[in-house]
Amino acid sequence: MSQSSNWHEAYIGLGSNLDAPLQQVHTAAQEITALPGIRESRLSPLYSSHPVGPQDQPDYINAVMRIRTNQSPLDLLRQLQAIENQHGRLRSTRWGARTLDLDLLLYDDLILNEPDLIVPHPELANRAFVLYPLADIAPTDLQIVGKGSLGKLLANCAADGIRRIEP
Repeated sequence: MSQSSNWHEAYIGLGSNLDAPLQQVHTAAQEITALPGIRESRLSPLYSSHPVGPQDQPDYINAVMRIRTNQSPLDLLRQLQAIENQHGRLRSTRWGARTLDLDLLLYDDLILNEPDLIVPHPELANRAFVLYPLADIAPTDLQIVGKGSLGKLLANCAADGIRRIEP
């Protein structure tokens, strides 16, 4: 695994709507914190949200986690995918139900457009279930490269269908 000596701030979206979603999100947050090359982590409050895509599935539990890491974005992504797999993640239906979904949302002010990873996450600005928990742990003047400040994005994103379920 390639590591640099520099520490980077990254934000990760966590979501689950199968097999005890609250526990899935809490356990995944602990597993992320325990990864090599991770220090300082903070988990947002948890939110409940309606699914994106097919509506014939349970509501989601969502959160955002801020970490400091010396992992490269692609190495971090591989570790997050390994955690998803350990939780029984199946990638059969786009936007379908899942035990665990971990998305690398932001990595410093990096713009990355690789086949396996796009940062900032392309849907970040449109997703209340990402923006609201992100705002709980990030400053509202946080700049989302190419999108504007978190505060501006939040002002343009209604909280329809989401509610905070844990402080």
